[in-house]
Amino acid sequence: MASLNKVMLIGHLGKDPVVTTFESGTKIAKVTLATSEKFKDKNGNPQESTEWHNLEIWGDQAKIAEQYLRKGKLIYVEGKIKTDSWEDNGIKKYRTFIRVSGFTMLGSAGEQKSPNTGEEKSEGTPNPDDFINTNSIDDLPF
Repeated sequence: MASLNKVMLIGHLGKDPVVTTFESGTKIAKVTLATSEKFKDKNGNPQESTEWHNLEIWGDQAKIAEQYLRKGKLIYVEGKIKTDSWEDNGIKKYRTFIRVSGFTMLGSAGEQKSPNTGEEKSEGTPNPDDFINTNSIDDLPF
């Protein structure tokens, strides 16, 4: 039987992308993504749990990430879970991350930095035509 390694996340970026360009010209953008879940505890008090995900975005998508993604931006991500391992002074270490196959920025083109606070503010309802989708049509499952 075949297996599947697919991740779909919607969350806010925890920092601006850190982009590295290799001698070949290939780029990699590394960024963190926060996903949150709200619930009530056994006493009925509201609680929130946040999970942090490390993302790696390669190639042309890394160029787009470098240009458009900023801390706090809401994005939809598709990719797969990857794990690297290495030895450090005889101790095996691991790093788990999401290798991004595509992302879509969620939010309106009217989002802008507030001049006083530096925080993003959104004006109006998001327009689907304002989204930048980096998914290739070749990635569609049908």
